[in-house]
Amino acid sequence: MSQHGAALQTYNQELVKCLEEMKLKRAELQTRIDTQEDEKNTLQKEIEKMSYKLTCINDSLAKRIAIRNEYDRTIADTETAYMKILESSQLLLNMIKKEASSLGQTLIQADTEKQQYC
Repeated sequence: MSQHGAALQTYNQELVKCLEEMKLKRAELQTRIDTQEDEKNTLQKEIEKMSYKLTCINDSLAKRIAIRNEYDRTIADTETAYMKILESSQLLLNMIKKEASSLGQTLIQADTEKQQYC
């Protein structure tokens, strides 16, 4: 019987030792889990900050692109209007030169007629 008692005591000691080792491994695992959860939370906060920043930049960029497009439209409209002004100025210049030439010819004819009568 004492032999059975000794065996039981040996088994008990090994069982307790195995349980202690498992508890130690579990504690180590829990430490790793806690560390990774902290890292996960930190990364999640960084992602949220970056997402917010990205949204802000996208909004700002969209507004700036819209304003740039307005500049482009205004510049194009102004250049078109300016070209029309240049064309009109050229037509006006050609017309006034023609009129001046015509008036000059009329004046020459009038002077020639005046000399004939005087």
